[in-house]
Amino acid sequence: MDVHTSEQKYLFTPLPIPTLPVSGSDALFPVHRIYCVGRNFVDHAIEMGHDPNREPPFFFQKNPDALLLSGQDFPYPSQTSDVHHEIELVVALSKGGINIPVEKALEHVYGYGVGLDMTRRDLQGEAKKLGRPWEPGKSFEASAPCTPLVPASEIGHPEAGAIWVKVNDQMRQSGDLNQMIWKVPEMVSYLSNLFELQPGDLIFAGTPAGVGAVVRGDRIDGGIDGVGEIHTRVV
Repeated sequence: MDVHTSEQKYLFTPLPIPTLPVSGSDALFPVHRIYCVGRNFVDHAIEMGHDPNREPPFFFQKNPDALLLSGQDFPYPSQTSDVHHEIELVVALSKGGINIPVEKALEHVYGYGVGLDMTRRDLQGEAKKLGRPWEPGKSFEASAPCTPLVPASEIGHPEAGAIWVKVNDQMRQSGDLNQMIWKVPEMVSYLSNLFELQPGDLIFAGTPAGVGAVVRGDRIDGGIDGVGEIHTRVV
């Protein structure tokens, strides 16, 4: 990989590095990649028509510039009529590595946030039928709303706690982090066998049952006990 020095000139101005704020600080967390684990709650696996038994985890990615800070409006995307919310724990890594042992995995975690894996469900469903990649359904602009990060040094590593989402004050998703099939250390370790993880990587850790469609004008409010709350409006 070429390393550019300050004396070299880009053909055009590079886009800024995507970042997330850190709660209670003026520091910014630079985001490298966003990994998302699929079907990590038994009830969600069942509602999506899949076997709830513990199978090896699978992952897809979102682009880092798909992040949208909590409180900002979510623009309803193009080429879809079926956009769904999926509330998730977000795991932020401050250390990278490969082949990370499960018992060492939490040493790589900087902190946690609350995210929404917004999904063009109709495009994802079409891709599934055709055996094609999920990016059109998952990795579009503003598809990853997220709260500021809270350091693990302040809240520890949450293993349990209510995770929920309301749309227009009506409860849609309600679960508990202890229902995750693959726990945070296992996800970090498994991913490190597939990719060389880097500081700045985020992992969206899966969603409980109750995913559903939103339309323009809807208000989405969600949260995870001990981590934070997320808010956005569909426009």
